[in-house]
Amino acid sequence: MSYQTAFKDVMRAYESDRDRAAALLKERRAEVYRRLPRVLEIDSKLSQLGIDAAKQILLEGSGGDELLQSLRMQSESLKSEKELLLSKDGVPEGYFADIYRCIICQDTGYVESSSVRCQCLKQRLIDKYYDLSNIRGLLAEENFDTFDLRYYSDIVNPTQGLSPHRNMQIIYQVALNFVEDFDHKFQNLLFYGDTGLGKTFLCNCIAKDLLDRGHTVLYVTAPRIFKLVEDYRFNRDEMFEPDDAVDAVTDVDLLILDDLGAEFGTVVTSAALFNIINQRLLAKKATVISTNLSPAEFETQYSDRIVSRFLGHYKMSKFYGDDIRARKKYEGG
Repeated sequence: MSYQTAFKDVMRAYESDRDRAAALLKERRAEVYRRLPRVLEIDSKLSQLGIDAAKQILLEGSGGDELLQSLRMQSESLKSEKELLLSKDGVPEGYFADIYRCIICQDTGYVESSSVRCQCLKQRLIDKYYDLSNIRGLLAEENFDTFDLRYYSDIVNPTQGLSPHRNMQIIYQVALNFVEDFDHKFQNLLFYGDTGLGKTFLCNCIAKDLLDRGHTVLYVTAPRIFKLVEDYRFNRDEMFEPDDAVDAVTDVDLLILDDLGAEFGTVVTSAALFNIINQRLLAKKATVISTNLSPAEFETQYSDRIVSRFLGHYKMSKFYGDDIRARKKYEGG
């Protein structure tokens, strides 16, 4: 499966949900009609009154307002009688409406006249993207509870003035605070440093905690998202919902953009990066970026307007020390 087919898959699932809801509604109505034949009569009359009202509106004949008012009064009387019958029989309130997995969009994925994506659709797409990125399984292993500071040296780095261990204690707390303050404080993080120092691991810690709290989170590597952008730019006429994953980058509560700098730099990727960063800043949606590049290397690889946003709107944390992955492999961890 690709990102481009994820949307199709999700919408097929919504179609199945609607079929399930329709079958459940039919079953519930049949059950109530068997016990309360009068409710069937009322529903039939309400349906006919709706047709009569529609015809009257189209005809706009003389005395139309009075007739419409009469039809409305009959309808309200029948609805009241129906509610009373259902209540006396012990039928729960909302029995015929409580059939959808999502009551907000009624399993369509859209609200407000089918123009705005429901939160459930956004989350289903994020879940699909997580499945595609194969990161979901990692979150069970890479989280705040399993982050191990023992792999960082206690020897003070003369250049930094802190040991890698103390430095990671500070960064770990920054990540914890980011999660704890997420709902009431807008902030962005940028982790930088050499490979194998725990940047991606800490990104996964943040992702898991916020997912557990019900937020939409999208983890994506820079090469992957920029490939999607280029595919959209050059193949948009051939792809179904080609911008869906790209839209998710700006829609989600938290975007984690991993391995920035590993992408092949082009005019398209540079423009895409600026748009992603700028749109999320304007919308006050948090972003966490990890990169092997230093701030000095930002200036040679990215435009001034991108660098200025990094420096002005992101809390930057430098990772340093020995390669943790190499040490774990050596120790058999």
